[in-house]
Amino acid sequence: MKKNVKCIRGIIPPMVTPLISGKEIDRIGTVKLIDHMMAGGVHGIFVLGTTGEGPSIDLDMKKELIELVCEKVSGAIPVLVGITDTSFNESISIAEFSHEKGADAVVVAPPYYFPSGQAELVEYISHLVKELPLPLFVYNMPVMTKTNIEPQTVLKLSEIEGICGLKDSSCNMIYYHQILEMMRDRPDFTVLIGPEEMLAESVIFGGHGGIPGGANIFPRLYVEIYEAALRRDITAMLELQRRIFVLRRIYSCGQYASSLIKGVKCALNCMGICSDFMAEPFHSFGTEQRNKIIKILRELGLLPDAKS
Repeated sequence: MKKNVKCIRGIIPPMVTPLISGKEIDRIGTVKLIDHMMAGGVHGIFVLGTTGEGPSIDLDMKKELIELVCEKVSGAIPVLVGITDTSFNESISIAEFSHEKGADAVVVAPPYYFPSGQAELVEYISHLVKELPLPLFVYNMPVMTKTNIEPQTVLKLSEIEGICGLKDSSCNMIYYHQILEMMRDRPDFTVLIGPEEMLAESVIFGGHGGIPGGANIFPRLYVEIYEAALRRDITAMLELQRRIFVLRRIYSCGQYASSLIKGVKCALNCMGICSDFMAEPFHSFGTEQRNKIIKILRELGLLPDAKS
């Protein structure tokens, strides 16, 4: 029997995976990061997603991280675990372990090596969910998986027992509005957005929250804009959105797509929270990028000014 997860709402950071080396979790840093996010008022934590370098972390380290996070959170807020894999059985294995350790739900994107047709995707996820001990969020991440989960496919998947929501990282607001319209009479189905620039807008139009990477760094900022959107406080939203655009400059301090995760980890390291070690094939930022990030953190009030 699947655990009953209803109405997961709010800000659910896609937690980075603090590492000391390619073979070792930064356990102290992980605990400090969880404390930091929970002190900021987040409504859940999502581990082993894109920001968490899930595809790059080996199985033993994944299990260690899941156990550590679930133990630290201890039921205070929901824990979601990414189980996306090119292997059907590996996804099930991680889901079973997550259930055993106390996670609340799992998250799966389409297998990312062989692109799936829409009918194949429905078949795959319907077969997968039957084997899972936890409710399932479907994750639309076409830039990484080469497969966009079309709105009619989401509708079909929403009718399968055990599927409780969607995380959309397509960066396509028209698509997101289509999903919201389809799910207008489905309060049991959670619709979350990935891109943080679209968070406030998505909530205004009926979305249930977001999974913003920046909430690792400045969780309170994203909780506040979510709350402002819920109460339709446009003035507050505009000011908070401006600060989010300041923070997101952290993601472009490097040259490549990996700059987003490198930037988040570097910022957390500058704040004294955790290591900035990256899983292969990536490496931490150098001095030039680190100095840019320190400047942004000072602008946001997250580090003391150099003169103080």
